Amino acid sequence: MRTRILDQLKTIEQEKGIQILFACESGSRGWEFPSPDSDYDVRFIYRRPYTQYLSISVYEEQLSFPIDSELDLSGWDLRKTLQLIQKSNTTPFEWLQSPIVYRETPGFRDELWLLCQHYFSRRSNVHHYLGIAKGALDTMENGMIKIKKLFYVLRPLLAALWNVEQNGIAPMSIQPLMNLMPDALQQKVTALIALKSGTAEGYTIAPDESMMEWIGQTFEQCTRYAGTLPRDHFDAGRLDDFFRQNLTENDNSRNKR
Repeated sequence: MRTRILDQLKTIEQEKGIQILFACESGSRGWEFPSPDSDYDVRFIYRRPYTQYLSISVYEEQLSFPIDSELDLSGWDLRKTLQLIQKSNTTPFEWLQSPIVYRETPGFRDELWLLCQHYFSRRSNVHHYLGIAKGALDTMENGMIKIKKLFYVLRPLLAALWNVEQNGIAPMSIQPLMNLMPDALQQKVTALIALKSGTAEGYTIAPDESMMEWIGQTFEQCTRYAGTLPRDHFDAGRLDDFFRQNLTENDNSRNKR
């Protein structure tokens, strides 16, 4: 599958006339709790030719492709990515931590990750993760929930709790996040990860009382705390510098002059 992904990325570069600076696995494989039928959620950051950023023409800031049973592939333009980082969007924060990397321009991820530390908003990150958790929890019927959706409750709640308690960007992998849970619940989640690894994502389960109690208490705790936090506004200066440097240092057409 990795070969297919790499070939797809190369084809996209050629057909779109772009340079992919970073490509990784997102979704359950990146979060490290995949199911046998989990698809590959490949996400990438790309850079267009230097002259296009100086043009009055409108160019694509997001590339999406038809999803098949195995592969879900999409990417963001570098400028769009940096604009979202300025807003403390959690998505690039997660991509840059992915344990599965398919493509990377040397130094790109490390430099951008360091920049992200200056654009963390506890309020916006907590609200984002609580929104995901609530949406997944709302799918529960008669005490039953798909195992995929249960993890869309657990991991976002743990990430929100990390934001609250650690005042920093939450890890992408679920393993370090689980340290925020009581030992007994950690053991149950570990067992659920093992179960998920061998069952379809549509498999339904009934979380036990202790897990549902933790979910309710954590959701209430994080919601209450998020309501006390101020809105953050970040200056774009560092991101502008990174953007300009990246364009001028890596643009092939300029280097050939």
